[in-house]
Amino acid sequence: MTKTKQNQCWIILGATSSMARAFAQAVADQGASVILAGRDMDDLKRSASDLTARGVNAAAVKFDARDISTFQPIIDRAASEDGVINAAVFVGSMPAQEDIDADPSLIEGVVKDSHTGPAAFLTMLAPIIEDRGAGTIVGVGSVAGDRGRIGNYVYGSAKAGFATYLSGLRNRLTSAGGHVVTVKPGFVDTAMTWGIEGMFLVAPPKKVAADILKAVEKQRNVIYTPFFWRYIMLIIRHIPEFIFKKMSI
Repeated sequence: MTKTKQNQCWIILGATSSMARAFAQAVADQGASVILAGRDMDDLKRSASDLTARGVNAAAVKFDARDISTFQPIIDRAASEDGVINAAVFVGSMPAQEDIDADPSLIEGVVKDSHTGPAAFLTMLAPIIEDRGAGTIVGVGSVAGDRGRIGNYVYGSAKAGFATYLSGLRNRLTSAGGHVVTVKPGFVDTAMTWGIEGMFLVAPPKKVAADILKAVEKQRNVIYTPFFWRYIMLIIRHIPEFIFKKMSI
């Protein structure tokens, strides 16, 4: 890559998640400044203070995927930073599918958190990347978006939509010198997966963060993390529909 690591700024959306924390620490270790964005300001301020104590330029800002009024202040702050502006999106919500079945009004929140909110923010950020001729966006989706499954098809559909958005954004920004990495994690040890039955091959957040950072450095387009989920999902995607609809996976 031709970017100067000492002159990088990363906006981390959903910065209170364990994956986001690990990634923020990884880019900070490389000398980047970080803007930690999310809903829990007390948590974000503690994380920013910890990074600042380690010599990192870190700030905590409010971001709510369901409230577009929180987007512009972050865009303005990023625009005031020198150098390359990057963003990593770790935002999403996944209520239990049975809760959604009982209360379909929950769908709107899932879609805003996992797709339309982040997509709106990135669309607002894209002109800065185009103007500066550089910048990386990391969009964290999910293997759940590869095929609708009975256990989480609303969440999966939101992440599938986000992946399609990221594909189009990658097509847009590439010609301007930017890049978009789509990340599809399998099961990760996070608050979102705690207590869910049937978890297997659960990855630690630091492993996922390391895979994402490697993908950024190598300018990969789409990655599965851990890597073996690519092959698990390849099998799942190719199960014939007449068989798949009889399965409870």
